[in-house]
Amino acid sequence: MSRILYLQQQLNIHKMRELTFASLQVKNLEASKDFYTQKLGFEIGDTNPQACVFKYNQGQASFAIRTPLEPIEGKELGIGVALWFAVNENVDELKETFIANGVTTAGAVMETPFGRAFHVKDLDGYKLTFLETK
Repeated sequence: MSRILYLQQQLNIHKMRELTFASLQVKNLEASKDFYTQKLGFEIGDTNPQACVFKYNQGQASFAIRTPLEPIEGKELGIGVALWFAVNENVDELKETFIANGVTTAGAVMETPFGRAFHVKDLDGYKLTFLETK
């Protein structure tokens, strides 16, 4: 038996049921809030001095940006992080809208196992993928 399997059994670790909340720590909350609302079209659901939670469908994972939980000076944010957002729009048209809003996109619209998608990076380098599902 592998050591990992043994530890899982000993610690009674259960499988994750669902993701309920995701937040990204940002260097400048106000600038990021403007980027997400003015450039990407997200709608604010709730806000406080430390965070901004965007509107979402009840029963699905919510998404927020927030002030750092620990010092981030001199650290590069966004490395290795990618969030995927399913959209109802045609991704070709959505990408053109983002470009017209001054958003830098990363690469062409691509086919994925889940549908057609494209990427953008936010102000802190977090990769955001917008997916038109099959």
